[in-house]
Amino acid sequence: MDFRISPAPFTDATVSVPGDKSISHRALMLGSIARGRTVVSGFLAGEDCMATAAAMRALGVNIEQPGPTEMFIDGVGLHGLNPPTHDLDLGNSGTAMRLMAGLLAGQAFDSVLVGDESLSGRPMGRIITPLTKMGAAIESDCDGTPPLQIAGGVCLRPIDYELPMASAQVKSAVLLAGMYAQGRTSVTEPAVTRDHTERMLRSMGAAVATEGSTIALDGGQELTGCAIEVPGDLSSATFIILGTLLSQDTEILIEKVGVNPTRTGVIDILLAMGADIRLENQRHFGDEPVADLRVRSSQLHGAVVDPDLVSLAIDEFPALFVAAAAAEGTTTFSGLAELRVKESDRIAAMADGLRRLAIEVDETPDGAIVHGGRFGGGEVESYHDHRVAMSLAMAATVAEDEVLIRGVDNVNTSFPGFRECVVTLGANVQLA
Repeated sequence: MDFRISPAPFTDATVSVPGDKSISHRALMLGSIARGRTVVSGFLAGEDCMATAAAMRALGVNIEQPGPTEMFIDGVGLHGLNPPTHDLDLGNSGTAMRLMAGLLAGQAFDSVLVGDESLSGRPMGRIITPLTKMGAAIESDCDGTPPLQIAGGVCLRPIDYELPMASAQVKSAVLLAGMYAQGRTSVTEPAVTRDHTERMLRSMGAAVATEGSTIALDGGQELTGCAIEVPGDLSSATFIILGTLLSQDTEILIEKVGVNPTRTGVIDILLAMGADIRLENQRHFGDEPVADLRVRSSQLHGAVVDPDLVSLAIDEFPALFVAAAAAEGTTTFSGLAELRVKESDRIAAMADGLRRLAIEVDETPDGAIVHGGRFGGGEVESYHDHRVAMSLAMAATVAEDEVLIRGVDNVNTSFPGFRECVVTLGANVQLA
């Protein structure tokens, strides 16, 4: 499936975006190993999260979906999961695979985690290493990629692990495995990463200690099911923010967006580039901070992006590349090596897409220098990466001519209804 987009900027509106993907994954997993029922509202029913739901059901958990964005999870307790009768297919989701590996490392039964072609090429050594240190028995392909074969019946031991890279997925995998270890497990981060796992564990009754950059918990703690209201996903809202900023004389209010401070690097970067973004009606959904985002069209300017903000905006850099391309002057990105091992090599994918739209981009090993200009028309590749596809779609709304984006099927992994949403805002996006 492709997008054919004719230039048409956004118009004034109030809109909402689907629920947070990271929180939705964690609600399914933690709700499954809690005691009692967890009721989730605002759930993201995208392909990635539905793959996690299917995996938990295969492990014996009763999960009902009474509405499109609701999930009722009847938790089985820390040791109540059952052996699966088949491989657990996690589709395109790196988050699901890495967190599930931590969750399954301490079970009494064997399991196998598989994924689609893209996921099967993503590095899993970063979780295999710490989990093996804890006593887990995990086998992968020779290059450390899926499938992952996890042997059950091992006795996990606690570790004090220093992350070699900033990764919420690795941190969460170790903490989930630590729930099954005898003693205290700690993880020390080189930079702050999203803390949804820690917040949700606490909301379900676990004692999780945070001291500086170190997060620690004791194994064996029982979790209790609870009500979880999932805020709108800031990563999805970023595309609406971007489209608004690139438009002329437009103001859009995006309601109930999660603004967890470990996720708001994208807002900080855009503000530094001259964006008009305001947080209104700030409140909490459980332990998660939420706000309505009021965004106005803005003339952006180039900037040197602070590498310290990378871990706080890791999923939003494809959109930030487009913002830089529309800005006056030059924007320099560095410290983005992690982007090369996402659903695609996102540095290379965005550099290629922007060049095809007449933007000058100098690619570097861990980033890029983007020279602001005007988007031309043409044909671009998404590399079957949902965030690349949606970012280039926003560029196309203000391009000088029609843009064809190839391979947009994966948009549904994180933003189901994306095309319909942006069409209601004035964009001219056709399926081709």
